Amino acid sequence: MKKNKIKFLLAILFSLIFFKTLTAEIIILSGCDSPKDGFLKNEYILDLNKSLMTRNYVYNQKTFEKYKVTDLSIKKENSLTRFIYTDEEKILTDKIGYPQFYTQLLFEKNNPIIRIKTVINNEEGISTISNCKKIENFQKES
Repeated sequence: MKKNKIKFLLAILFSLIFFKTLTAEIIILSGCDSPKDGFLKNEYILDLNKSLMTRNYVYNQKTFEKYKVTDLSIKKENSLTRFIYTDEEKILTDKIGYPQFYTQLLFEKNNPIIRIKTVINNEEGISTISNCKKIENFQKES
């Protein structure tokens, strides 16, 4: 009985010593500006471990008033979350739309440019929607 307990404790100790630590990568793109809209704050947080993109943004007054005219539910301060996946060095959000027509945000590691990928009837187009001033990479160990 004691030998089994000792073996069990040694097995746990061995696994703790040689167990590889888990790491999670988080990329924050901040100070992102857009040629179409004005923002007081516009940042993208890519959590590669949780496969989530969170965008936090605050419209400037001019952009807020432009969208408020056509949509009364618009808020000046917003946050949205999308699922993401990686494809080599590219990071894409989940597809928004229908099978024949959809859009995705396209990020590249260590690249400050955010693009949008639009597909209509298998014809693909990619255009730049934002250029970020700052990229931060974090490795979170557990």
